[in-house]
Amino acid sequence: MPASFGRAFLQNFLGQAPAWYKYTIIGFLVINPLIALTLGPVAAGWLLLGEFIFTLAMALKCYPLQPGGLLAIEAVLIGLTSADTVLHKVESNLEVMLLLIFMVAGIFFLKDLLLFMFTRILLGVKSKVRLSLLFCIAAALLSAFLDALTVTAVVIAVCTGFYGIYHKVASGKTFQQKHDHGDDTAVEDLHREDLRRFRSFLRSLLMHAAVGTALGGVCTLVGEPQNLLIANKAGWEFGEFFLRMAPITIPVLFIGLLTCVFLEISGSFGYGEDIPEKVRGIMRQYALEQDRKRTPQNRAALVIQALTAVWLVIGLATHAASVGLVGLTVIILATSFTGIIEEHRLGAAFEEALPFTALLTVFFAVVAVIADQQLFAPVIEYVLSLEKSVQGPAFYMANGILSAVSDNVFVATVYVDEVGQALLKGEINRDTFDLLAVAINTGTNIPSVATPNGQAAFLFLLTSALAPLVRLSYGRMVVMALPYTIVMSITGLIMTATVLEPATDAMYERGWITHHSASEYTETPEQGH
Repeated sequence: MPASFGRAFLQNFLGQAPAWYKYTIIGFLVINPLIALTLGPVAAGWLLLGEFIFTLAMALKCYPLQPGGLLAIEAVLIGLTSADTVLHKVESNLEVMLLLIFMVAGIFFLKDLLLFMFTRILLGVKSKVRLSLLFCIAAALLSAFLDALTVTAVVIAVCTGFYGIYHKVASGKTFQQKHDHGDDTAVEDLHREDLRRFRSFLRSLLMHAAVGTALGGVCTLVGEPQNLLIANKAGWEFGEFFLRMAPITIPVLFIGLLTCVFLEISGSFGYGEDIPEKVRGIMRQYALEQDRKRTPQNRAALVIQALTAVWLVIGLATHAASVGLVGLTVIILATSFTGIIEEHRLGAAFEEALPFTALLTVFFAVVAVIADQQLFAPVIEYVLSLEKSVQGPAFYMANGILSAVSDNVFVATVYVDEVGQALLKGEINRDTFDLLAVAINTGTNIPSVATPNGQAAFLFLLTSALAPLVRLSYGRMVVMALPYTIVMSITGLIMTATVLEPATDAMYERGWITHHSASEYTETPEQGH
C-alpha cells in the first residue's frame, strides 16, 4: 500500500511532465534549504535563479507556474525573501498586471473583427512576398497598440480555420460536415502534395506574423509587458516611450521587413512556399459562403467592434487612463453592444491572460530574492564601471543573451530594478539611466525571438493545437527564426552603440522629449523600508 501510494503521489505531481523533470524539481526543493544553511543565502539565491530559468527553458515539458511557484514558496519559507517584499513588488507593478488581465480579455471580444480583416488579407493578395510582408506589418501594427499574445492568438485562429476548411475538403467532406482535421487517414491521395505545400505556406505566415509581433511590440509602451513596466519606473508617457525607443526600433523594424522579403524571394530557412491554387479556390468559396450567411446582427457586431477598436487606439495614444483600465472599457463596450451578458461567456475571455498573470507574480517573487540578496549587484557594478559609451551595448547584449533562453519580462524586471538602484545611490545620473533603460527594453525584446522561451507569443504559438498540424516543431521554429534573430539583433546592437545617444540628445534639443530628474524614478515600495 505505501509503495502504491508513493507511485500515485508521483504520478499526480506535475501531471504529465516526464519523470526525470519531476525528480529534478524535487531535487531542487531538497537541495535549496541545504545550500542556504551551508553556503549561505547568496549562494542559495543564485541557485534558485538558475533553477527558475530552467523551469522557463523547459516550459514545453511543464508550464512554469507550478514548478516556479513551488520554488518561490520555498524561497519565502527559507528566508531568501519575505511575503511582504513579494507583495510590494506586485503593488509596484500593478499596471502591468491590469494590462495582462483586462487588455488581453478585451481583445478577445474583438476577435471577429480581426479574423475578418486577416481573412481579407489572406484571400485578397496573390503574391506570397506581398502577403508575407502584409502579415508581418499587420502583426507589427496590431502588436504596437494591442497585446502580442492576443495578436498571435488571432493569427493562429485564422490559420487553424483555413487549415481545417481545406483539410475537410481534402478528406472528401463538405463545409457543413463535422471533421477531425488532426487525422490525415481520410485525406485523398490527390490532395496530399497540396496539403504538404499548404502546411509549409501556413508555417511561413505564422513565423512572419510572430516576428511581426516582436517588431511592433518593442516600439510602444503597451506592446509588451516589460515595456509598460520600464515606462512606469521611468515616468515615460506613450509618446515619449515611442520616441526614446525609435533610434533602435525603427531601423530594426525596417531591417526585419527587408529580411521577410529576402526570405520569401530566396526560399531559404523553410520559407518561400506559395498557397496551392486548388487550396485558394476552396478558401474563396468558403469565404463567399460565410458572407452570404452573415446576418444584419453579425454585421452590426462587426461595426461595434471596429468602433471599439478606434476608441482603444485613441485611449492608448492619449493616455486617457491606465492601460489596464482602457482594456476594461473595451470589455464593457464590446460586450454591452453585442449582447454578451452571460457570466460564462465573459469568463472564456480571461482564460488566456490569467495563467500568465499568475506566472508573472511568481517572477516578482524571484525578483524579490534577487533584490534582497543583491545577486546582480556585481554584474551591474561591472557594467557601470565600463566607459559610458559601451554601457548601453553591454546591457543590450547581457539582456539579449539571457532573454533568448529565459523570459524577457523576467529579465527586464531584474535589470531595470538594479539600474534604478544605481540611480538612487548616485552611481549614475538620470540621463544615463534613461539610455540604459532603452538598451534594456530593446535588448529584452529583439534578440528574444531566437527561441520560443524568450517571447510569450512564440511559446503560445509552439504550444498551440495548430503547431503539430502544420508540423511546426521547436527545432523548426528556431531554424526559421534564426535569420531574423541574427539580422535584427546585430542591427539593434549597432544602433545602441552608435545612434542612440546622439539621437536622444537631438530630441532633447528639439524639445521632443524632456530631461527627467532622479526623483521621478518610481521607487519600488520595499526600497523605502
